[in-house]
Amino acid sequence: MDWARHQLRLLVCAIQFLTRVPMPSLKTFEPEWITRSARYFPLVGQGVGAISALVLLAGERVWGGGVAAVLAITTGLLVTGAFHEDGLADTADGLGGGQTPARRLEIMKDSRVGTYGVCALVLVLLLKAAVLASTSMAATLLLAAHGLGRACAVVVMRVTPYAPSGEAGKWKPVPQGVRTGEVLVALLIAVWPLVLLPPDAALLGIAGGAVLAVAMTLLARRLIGGHTGDVLGAVEQLFEVGFLLGAAALL
Repeated sequence: MDWARHQLRLLVCAIQFLTRVPMPSLKTFEPEWITRSARYFPLVGQGVGAISALVLLAGERVWGGGVAAVLAITTGLLVTGAFHEDGLADTADGLGGGQTPARRLEIMKDSRVGTYGVCALVLVLLLKAAVLASTSMAATLLLAAHGLGRACAVVVMRVTPYAPSGEAGKWKPVPQGVRTGEVLVALLIAVWPLVLLPPDAALLGIAGGAVLAVAMTLLARRLIGGHTGDVLGAVEQLFEVGFLLGAAALL
């Protein structure tokens, strides 16, 4: 019973951290719980994806695919407070505009959005909308992409170091970081929507998302020494768009 209550607390932490969804306040809280709750990040993502998918299905009945896709994306932004999109913009500005690791991290900490950030956001959001408007399985893709993107971020948290002077980012891990078992739980939660897709589309989607996510991870590792919270947001967003592009190519 105590284990179950603790898992529920971790799930509440994950929802509070990743979304703007009102949740009951916890009577006690330890900062480590945010890191421990990473196992449930894909589940929270699937919740966001499910809400967005319902809006998309309703919108398709009234306005058609294009408007429905934009409404679904907007819904996701509202539910999460553009949490990951903000990380993508900050990462694009920092990695694109800084000349040294310290300067890149300083730019990422700045709340203002620059040219690189605006371009990255516009391109990613446009690609998502175009893909969702072009396939009949858009709702299923949303459900899968949101969960898998967050699982990918959890993997990056495990396999790369926290960047030097990483206080510029949103993520402040505890010393022991994310555990291997927690990564496995996150992956198990993330993969179930793939059974709703044709196997070849699911595999190509994972490949497309992995290519973009790995490219971002390696770039961050080279330019700032590892990941920050902003980089994790960028990884999540790039996996999403890569997955959507790959899967939709065969749908």
